[in-house]
Amino acid sequence: MEDPTGGGDVDEQADISSARDAANDPLVLAFGRLQGAANRLEYILGRALEEECGISHLMFEVLLILGRAGEPGLSMRAIAQEQVLTTGGATRLVDRMEAAGLVERAEDPGDRRGRLVRLTERGEETAVRASRLHVENIRRYFLAPLPAEDHERFAEDLRILSQSARDVLPRLP
Repeated sequence: MEDPTGGGDVDEQADISSARDAANDPLVLAFGRLQGAANRLEYILGRALEEECGISHLMFEVLLILGRAGEPGLSMRAIAQEQVLTTGGATRLVDRMEAAGLVERAEDPGDRRGRLVRLTERGEETAVRASRLHVENIRRYFLAPLPAEDHERFAEDLRILSQSARDVLPRLP
């Protein structure tokens, strides 16, 4: 397979015997470019969400997770698993979101001791407003630089990579 980065053949066996070889390995370069693009896009799109909607990108992701889940909501454990957070990290994030009026905790109808997190009306409105902005910025910064005929395949390849990585992660107890 020809390397799309222009650095050689990505299917070749790595012949790494120096730091220079490692730094110029086609797979190392390709993955580094993926990370660099993701980090830069995260910054650009996350900053827009903060400036325009007053929420972090992580909060936005939780709003989307809860929007997908619908009623009655999700457990803290499920939110943590989806975002690759500790349950403590998810709790702190949800505490901030609750203080901002975006989510609320409710009794779990299936477990009298459990609590579920769900969107408030303000959280729903914020998710919609932030999503409109986010889609506009995705088109501008994520899709516009790529050839239009590659958009669907690229999105599908990212879905496959994300699912594959998710499947390798350990499940929270």
